[in-house]
Parts: sequence; C-alpha cells; structure tokens
Amino acid sequence: MASAPQPTLPLFYKDLMPLNSRDHLKWNNRRSDSAKWLAGQHAIPLTADEFVQAQRNFPIVFSAGDDPLPLALMGLNEGVNTFVDKNGKVSEPIYIPAYIRRYPFMLAKIQVGADQLSLCFDPTSDTVGEFKEGERLFTEDGKATDETTSILNFCEKFEEAGLKTKAFVDELKKHDLLMESEISISQDENAEQPFIYRGFKMVDQEKLRALDAKVLKEWTENGLLALIYAHVFSLDLMRIIFSRQVQQGTGPKLPADAAKATAKK
Repeated sequence: MASAPQPTLPLFYKDLMPLNSRDHLKWNNRRSDSAKWLAGQHAIPLTADEFVQAQRNFPIVFSAGDDPLPLALMGLNEGVNTFVDKNGKVSEPIYIPAYIRRYPFMLAKIQVGADQLSLCFDPTSDTVGEFKEGERLFTEDGKATDETTSILNFCEKFEEAGLKTKAFVDELKKHDLLMESEISISQDENAEQPFIYRGFKMVDQEKLRALDAKVLKEWTENGLLALIYAHVFSLDLMRIIFSRQVQQGTGPKLPADAAKATAKK
C-alpha cells in the first residue's frame, strides 16, 4: 500500500495514505475516548465558522508570518495542553475544534500537480484498521458505507470552512488589521517579573475603530465583525489558561536569576 506524497505533513499527521476498497476492504473506523496525539499540543488550527463556539473556552489568536492562521490556544506554552491529560483524555466538557475531530482523516492531493482531492488517513492512527470493533468503511462489494460517506462529507465541509477562513484572514490583511502582539502575565500580584508571551498576531483594535463606516457596515451584515469580536473577547481567557497551567504544575518557570531574587525575599 503506497502512501500519498507528503512534502509537509499537517499537525498530528505522521503519514498519509489514500483510503481505497482494494487495500482497506475489511477495515473499520472505531471510536476512542482518548487522543494521545493531542496531549502536549497547545495551539490548534481553527476555522472562522468555529470562532463563536470556541471563544467560550479558548483564546483565539493568529499565527505569525505572512499567512496567518487562526489558532485556539489550549495552553500558552509549547507542550502544554491544559484540557487534555497525558493519556489524551479531555478533562472537562469543552468545544472540540473540527481540526481535532477530523483526524485521522483528511482530503489531500495524491498526485503532484493534480487538483482533485482524495480521502486519505493517517495509517499510524490506532482508530483505523482491520479491527473487530468499529464501523466498516466499505461493504463486501467495495462500496463506501454510510460511515465513509459521513467522514467524506465532514472533510469536505472542513475544506469549505478553510476557504471561508482564508477569505476572512485576507480581508483582515487587506485592511492591515493584524499586528504582532505580546501579552504579559504575572503569576501573582507580588511578582516583579511577568511572563511575556510573543509570537502571535491579534486584531489591532485602534485600526478597527478607525475603519471606514462603509466597511464596518458591510462586515456587520456579512458576519465578519462578529468573528472579529469573538476573537477580541476570547483574549481575556489568556490569563485563565495561564492560571490553569499554574494549578496543574505546568506553568512557565522563572529564569534562574529571577528565581534566586524571589527566593531571597
């Protein structure tokens, strides 16, 4: 079974293989209550369609670089996910981003230069295989089951949401609304040295307020302004996520010199 071309694999995916009835006729897709591949992942790609739901649980920021991508922060530091334990189990009821729910499947081009997308999966996943349990992916005569059709539909909707998200980000870039940002958070009121978080972008609210009334009216009508405010309101959760890290013992460590100074007090 040949894997699809994979110059750069997306987050979570270790390999990609086209799903087909020849090689996977007797394969099943089984549910799991844990996702070890999610433990330790702090920033999850997010589509614009999810902003309103996601902002209840996570800060929403944009990645740095020329092509910013919306991200839901499940932790503030690399390797820290405050909502998922080391076994990959979600600790409480939260909104689960579609990017997570899509795994281990995705639509991908399996031929260089081709426009057509094919349903692929990560063969290293422990949820797809020739198991006794789970939902069959193909019937005995090689036709896609309802399970496979449902997976395909979900992946297609995800791609559509991705195009909408790009259009949303392009609009923000067009009006130069995304700025390099940082946030400082103190572990307690007496701390002299706050922790500084950088490497992300957010909407410049001063430039937003200065936008032409015609643009704001258009964005109000097409829903873009609601997405922007969902992002802005979600930023208050940065300190909540930081507090979760401190409570869980996964907060950032003070630099050695600062730690010594604190200890002397």
